[in-house]
Amino acid sequence: MATSEADEVREYRMTELAEKAGITVRTLRFYRERKLLPPPRREGRIAWYDDHHLARLRTIAALLDRGHTLGGIAELLAAFESGRRDVGELLGLPGAASWPAETPVRLRPEALADYFHGEVTPENLSTSLDLGYLAVDGDEIVHLSRRLLDVSHALVEQGVPLAAVLGAAREVREHVEAIAETFVTLLRAHVLADAVERGEDVGETVERLRPLATSAVDAELTMAMNRRMQAELDEAPPRGGASEDQ
Repeated sequence: MATSEADEVREYRMTELAEKAGITVRTLRFYRERKLLPPPRREGRIAWYDDHHLARLRTIAALLDRGHTLGGIAELLAAFESGRRDVGELLGLPGAASWPAETPVRLRPEALADYFHGEVTPENLSTSLDLGYLAVDGDEIVHLSRRLLDVSHALVEQGVPLAAVLGAAREVREHVEAIAETFVTLLRAHVLADAVERGEDVGETVERLRPLATSAVDAELTMAMNRRMQAELDEAPPRGGASEDQ
């Protein structure tokens, strides 16, 4: 076994990697032919694998244990790789380091698959990556927001398909962008200019006023949902069907 001192990443020959992963060399070759593994580092005729390959093999084994097929696993891995984004770009805002951010969550791919009980399909992954909810960081998946992850999980647990949750999230984002623009315009017109003149930090000013916007939106959403649900109940036929007068 060789060690790269620069990166402190352990490296293995094929037989060593297969033994570490608990599979046969033949299976390892098959995975490589199916492109489930990234290419090894070549040194002459010797192929060197590292801990990232080992982590990938363990992920494949875990997904197989959970009932995924090799074809499905290949599609999932391809979706992750095609949607790879820099995590710093996803989580950070240049020049706004002091602004509040959501708490990101790191998950193994198999843990994410478990969390949503088979709803983690290539299509749903592509949508999540497109929305910016997910990023790939080495052998881990990073979800942008603990709160959004928990809400999505709770809705799926209640029987809402993940595809429908993500579809609703896209619609909600459009409305929320408009709401954010309304409040930012309000603050810019009446608060931020004076705050800058007083030498206040803009990020601190926005953070001080953010709870007011959140409370207003929550109150309006509560009343709107009450109105919509009451309308649904009023339009629903009575249980047992309406009886006609004789």
